[in-house]
Amino acid sequence: MQNVINELAERVKADLAGVTSKETLASFWQEYLSKNGKVPALMKGLKNVAADQRPAMGKIINEFKGQVQAQYDEAAARIQAAELAARNAAEAVDITMPAKTRAMGGLHPITLVKNQIIDVFAGMGFEIFEGPEIEDDDHNFTRLNVPKNHPARDMQDTFYLSDELLLRTHTSPGQIRVMDRGELPIKVLVPGRVFRSDSDATHSPMFHQMEGLVVDKGITLCDLQGMLDSFVQSLFGSETRTRLRPSYFPFTEPSVEVDVSCFECGGKGCSLCKGTGWIEILGGGVVNRRVLENCNIDPDVYSGFAFGIGIERIAMLKYGINNMGLLFENDLRFLKQF
Repeated sequence: MQNVINELAERVKADLAGVTSKETLASFWQEYLSKNGKVPALMKGLKNVAADQRPAMGKIINEFKGQVQAQYDEAAARIQAAELAARNAAEAVDITMPAKTRAMGGLHPITLVKNQIIDVFAGMGFEIFEGPEIEDDDHNFTRLNVPKNHPARDMQDTFYLSDELLLRTHTSPGQIRVMDRGELPIKVLVPGRVFRSDSDATHSPMFHQMEGLVVDKGITLCDLQGMLDSFVQSLFGSETRTRLRPSYFPFTEPSVEVDVSCFECGGKGCSLCKGTGWIEILGGGVVNRRVLENCNIDPDVYSGFAFGIGIERIAMLKYGINNMGLLFENDLRFLKQF
């Protein structure tokens, strides 16, 4: 029996020398130390040993098994250390090499201005409402007091999808949808994209508008100017003033064009304001009685004001952009300036 153990020890020693990976280590364990391995099988040979010698031989077999297990554990630790060293070498980083950097992204100037405007009006208690970009004729024109023969309905000005559906030409239909809810008073801001068949240095077939609507008892044009004063001072500086000029819009009466004192020259006259000291920024007015009636709001009890802002126009004025096309070309040389 001792000779068998000695021979097995020599084979174990030789096979361990060839163990260099997890795969060969697993094969070694399977052959020598598993339940059916050669080392546990030595115990089965005790039946051939004289009864008086079995205790001593059993002790020798157990000691041999412990030695083989210790050799196996040492080989396993060696292989694990070698694999860890190889992985560390493969993943090593040369800290003397220049770092890989990624340019930081930023918000588009239109988004910057849109967020600034929303922040100002949200601070005044305005709700934000976004309506659908595909509108029906009723919401986009009829209920806003734009009759069938109005030039805005011309195919040269409006993108029609069918006789009744079109790409909205302004965000005012959102005001109609809010008034249809029948929840008074109303204080809402409606931002979004709008579409008109127009394209040049200062116009785009797709652009962004933001319209506001306030409906309550006793609302007047003075409320509109007071609110716009706060708005332009937040956006262009505390010294900015507003000026209202008579105008015409089908959905407001009276209607006004709103100018701001030039924030470049302080109203003295420069190239930005074309020497006038004033810059036109938006239109508005008192909500037409017919528009309120179209939404089942009694114009003898309630009144309101509405205004519309072209976000691109504000962005161009605020950042000194002289061509609207720059806002849509995605030229990184332009966008990196913001």
